[in-house]
Amino acid sequence: MTAVDERAEILAAQRNDHSFETLWDELEWRGLIHVSTDAGALSELFEGAPFTYYCGFDPTAPSLHLGNLVQLLLLRRIQLKGHKPLGLVGGSTGLIGDPRPTAERTLNSRDTVAEWVTRLQGQVSRFLSSEGENAVRLVNNLDWTAPLSAIDFLREIGKHFRVGTMLKKDAVSARLNSDEGISYTEFSYQILQGFDFLELFRQYDCKLQSGGSDQWGNLTSGTDLIRKVEGQSAHAIGTPLITNSDGTKFGKSEGNAIWLDAEMCSPYTFYQFWLNQADADVIDRLKVFTFLSRAEIEDYARQVEEEPFRRAAQKRLALEVTTLVHGSAATQGAIDASEALFGRGDLATLDLQTLTGALGELKTAEAVAGTAIVQLMVDAGLVASLGEARRAIAQGGVYVNNVQLVADDTVLAESDLLHGRFAVLRRGKKTLAGVRVAQD
Repeated sequence: MTAVDERAEILAAQRNDHSFETLWDELEWRGLIHVSTDAGALSELFEGAPFTYYCGFDPTAPSLHLGNLVQLLLLRRIQLKGHKPLGLVGGSTGLIGDPRPTAERTLNSRDTVAEWVTRLQGQVSRFLSSEGENAVRLVNNLDWTAPLSAIDFLREIGKHFRVGTMLKKDAVSARLNSDEGISYTEFSYQILQGFDFLELFRQYDCKLQSGGSDQWGNLTSGTDLIRKVEGQSAHAIGTPLITNSDGTKFGKSEGNAIWLDAEMCSPYTFYQFWLNQADADVIDRLKVFTFLSRAEIEDYARQVEEEPFRRAAQKRLALEVTTLVHGSAATQGAIDASEALFGRGDLATLDLQTLTGALGELKTAEAVAGTAIVQLMVDAGLVASLGEARRAIAQGGVYVNNVQLVADDTVLAESDLLHGRFAVLRRGKKTLAGVRVAQD
């Protein structure tokens, strides 16, 4: 099966849960609504005739991340109801960047932003159907901002914005109260996003914009602008910022975002991220990030309560989301790698990409063939000293590529190398490290 065929099959299998009376009810149950314009009107809109809606994604990096995945899945759920999504990738807003709470963004070059626009458009299109009367349409706000002069922009759009209101926006006020301050460039971002909604309203009769709740000020800048210029109502939905049960920001791994691009976050790393979700968080993750039904999720909630040691919910979550993002083959590779690393499979069967992704999660020692294993254990951080390494081997707790070591003078042989360059060290059942041999 080709990647395109598999993606079509994944999309075809997705369903909204018909045990809910309305889509709005399901979105609320899944925890996808933090703030919105008129909830009653939105519920009626969802149940009515097909309408156009959108979400914007700025190319401030070469890949989308888990926060963006929340929006993509919300767009997909609304599309499954029969409505028409627009995926906006911001070729103009990406040149500026929305204000961060702490510091000014570094502006990327036009060529870089253009390249990232193309990459993000490809990612957006993978999660939404391009078939049928409500096929996704990709748009780029550079198309309508580039031809507009600064004078025309100020006269036609800027005059509808009040500085006092703009200053009250959360991101703006946070920056004004910081040592960094805020530039006029980032201060103007909300005007550009409001203009986007107005333009899409005019071109496509777009009635709804979604985004993270931290973007609420930018979302309502569009609804306000449409009301002032066109005298009509439009809607906005702000999804909650997802956090862990301990209050930390979700989707961060040692300070790095969990990206949707396999080159920036390997399928193995991605799978392990979901597999390691806490019991207190996993059910909420199933609601937001999977298309499992309410009945299925409630059954997993029972299993978490009664048999948490089985981690059935985490395994299903990791399977579903990794397959959604990376496909079934990469997901199976991640599962195989996880099993093999901990001695329940054959490391030699892992392809180079999967093995490299898995070892990327481990402390790794650089080596040459012929190096003593005890020295590699020290270099890789498995033990603090050569003496400790020898004692661990004597106790039968050290493995090279899942083969138990019996002699403490064993060296790394060419035959030990996986794909001619890697080896896996394990101490006990769960403590792992990698060895990498430089190639000529």
